[in-house]
Amino acid sequence: MPTTVVVGGFFGDEGKGKIVSYLALKDSVAATVRGGVGPNAGHTVVHEGKQYKLRMLPSGIVNKSSQLMIGPGVLVNPNVLLEEIQRYDAVSQVLVDTRCAVISEEHISRDSRGYLKNGIGTTGTGTGPANSDRVLRVGRLLRDVKEVSDFLGDVPSEVNRLVDEGRPVLVEGTQGTFLSLYFGTYPYVTSKDVCASAICSDVGLGPKKVDEVLVVFKAYVTRVGSGPMEGELGEEEAARRGWKEVGTVTGRARRAAPFDFELAKKAVMLNGASQLAVTKLDVVFPECAGVTEYGRLSVEARRFVEKIEDATGVSVAVIGTGAAVYDTVDRRKESG
Repeated sequence: MPTTVVVGGFFGDEGKGKIVSYLALKDSVAATVRGGVGPNAGHTVVHEGKQYKLRMLPSGIVNKSSQLMIGPGVLVNPNVLLEEIQRYDAVSQVLVDTRCAVISEEHISRDSRGYLKNGIGTTGTGTGPANSDRVLRVGRLLRDVKEVSDFLGDVPSEVNRLVDEGRPVLVEGTQGTFLSLYFGTYPYVTSKDVCASAICSDVGLGPKKVDEVLVVFKAYVTRVGSGPMEGELGEEEAARRGWKEVGTVTGRARRAAPFDFELAKKAVMLNGASQLAVTKLDVVFPECAGVTEYGRLSVEARRFVEKIEDATGVSVAVIGTGAAVYDTVDRRKESG
């Protein structure tokens, strides 16, 4: 597994954090590099009885011998960054690019009222206004923030050095394909593109240096905030199926719908997916909880996985069967 880019296939909340953390450990990666938007995305990881709720640091944090990097395309809230570094004892692992743009209190204030909050339903974390200021070239960069100076460096140079040495690198995206500013359900989208090509750009990796693009789907679809969602269930029905969730960052209820095969097919096209992951299979098929071998999944669950493969033309290489990192079916050797 030399260089793999992991992105979401629906509206975020697909379980990218679980998949990235599993790959970071299983494949002994040299680095996990965060692209994407910023602290408006929350990734949850459960490992050895400990829960990590991450908004800035990459989900590869569970691998203590791996570097944790944040590329220059990512917005950084210095307070959130420093709090996570201290909370998870990651001081020796972190490298953040000096060119990351800074989210200020003023950005958070602008993001928490008016059209952005009430019309779009943003997270209120300041990312939209901060990206706007960066485009206007009036935003501050992280190189000007003294408090984080110990963690700053040139992330693209370091990532490319590792790739050129043949070291395994994971590139972690945020949000999901259909929250992309360009390809999503505009205007109910995030403030930049979050598809695989943009995530590579965020960290300074050229397309020829990527070996795999792994698109993550959940076994059902969820979405936080406003915007269209095909087949949306009522709150009672979502709760009955066990699909009622809350957002990691906002605490807001996630809307839910059955797996959308047409949307999945489009996500595969937009990202150039070479592999797929499906998470929370155990929520739809409870008998599969904790299973780690494909042949031990129920017949119905395997039919569901194979239907996804038939619809998209791409193999499901990794399957999540529980919240913990190793509640995972790994089919990569089987498909390779």
